[in-house]
Amino acid sequence: MTDPEMRAFRVRSPKAVAVWLCLFDNDDRETRIPLVRDGDDWTATVAAVEGTRYAYRADGPPPFDPSKLLVDPYATHLDRPFAYDPRLGERGIETAPFVPKAVIARPFSSWDRAPPLFFPGGLIYEINVRGYTLLHPDVPEALRGTIGALAHPAVVAHLQKIGVDAVELMPIVASIDERHLAPLGLRNAWGYNPVVPMALDPRLCPGGVAELRATVASLREAGIGTILDLVFNHSGESDLNGPTLSFRGLDDAVYARTPDGKLINDAGTGNTFDFGNPAVRALTLATLRHFVDQAGVDGFRFDLAPILARAPGFDPHAPIFAEIGADPLLADRIVIAEPWDVGPGGYQLGNFPATWLEWNDRFRDDVRRFWRGDGKTGDLATRISGSTDIFADQRTRSVNFVAAHDASRSPMLSPMRAATTRRMAKTTGMAMPMR
Repeated sequence: MTDPEMRAFRVRSPKAVAVWLCLFDNDDRETRIPLVRDGDDWTATVAAVEGTRYAYRADGPPPFDPSKLLVDPYATHLDRPFAYDPRLGERGIETAPFVPKAVIARPFSSWDRAPPLFFPGGLIYEINVRGYTLLHPDVPEALRGTIGALAHPAVVAHLQKIGVDAVELMPIVASIDERHLAPLGLRNAWGYNPVVPMALDPRLCPGGVAELRATVASLREAGIGTILDLVFNHSGESDLNGPTLSFRGLDDAVYARTPDGKLINDAGTGNTFDFGNPAVRALTLATLRHFVDQAGVDGFRFDLAPILARAPGFDPHAPIFAEIGADPLLADRIVIAEPWDVGPGGYQLGNFPATWLEWNDRFRDDVRRFWRGDGKTGDLATRISGSTDIFADQRTRSVNFVAAHDASRSPMLSPMRAATTRRMAKTTGMAMPMR
């Protein structure tokens, strides 16, 4: 067994009156260690070995509830997936049996990070990790449905055959089903309901960061970049009736609110992170740095990206843009915005910084109309020449697509049309996520 090391724990909880570090042994017995306040944070230094499982509890005025076990917002490894249980949202009910614990893991040593492999002008291929290989006959059954399966030679060969320059992985961090799904006999298959932003979902990545790192490296050797689709607009804690899993029990102020205290719902999910809060931006930057430093990913796609720049209205000069651009690990990464959300003024296509790419739904709509037979040739020409009516001289900012995970059904493409579409993406200097 690894010898214990002195390890420093720190968690933010400005309004708590008491916070405990909770350590769990192999029999799930819990040891609580009181933390000491240090400004807005609470800290402790304790002896622990790699593989130790831990969480937090916090007490104070409502909504604090010490019966709720809380996942570290900065956790990078979890001992199990999240699973929704109504008791997670019921005050006074002990939740340790239902909540994943973070796992102490030693980070990889520093390594030489290559420049991003993908460059604007190539073909981005959007992938649902589980669904893409779950039934693949050439992939070993134990590997199917995981990130590691994407590195299998048969999968890599197919991606090369269809001309993929970068894969865009739909969310792979640990997510939880929304509470309305179970009564309908449904599950969230896409993963757009994460809880904490760095912890990979054990169902998709049982080998943790090491598995993601190895897959990114294998794809890179084949000339294929890796882009992660990340959700920073909300968490799986949802509205006030949702589960208490992490932020809600530690620092509820990370969620944006109206002046009368109601949760803002610009993500359409019950809650919205407040990017006017420096703590939210700090966690976002730490997450991006983590996936670049520890896994070598080439870039990121930001779900409902206007929320990153709300204060509360959209601000094209929001602090997060400058902070990403100034970070030495992040400045050269590919950054792609989904430039809309459901909040007021939520459609912001063309308004992100010049260094950002943007999903261009105008391309999708005009191209599909043309294929259907009721579109205009002039509109098609504008779209395939860079949508200069939207992006002015920044032609490479347009990420052209005709179908994506949340688009309406695309027309059936013949092999000739599909090949033509790929050539259009390459020859017009734009990117195009498809599935």
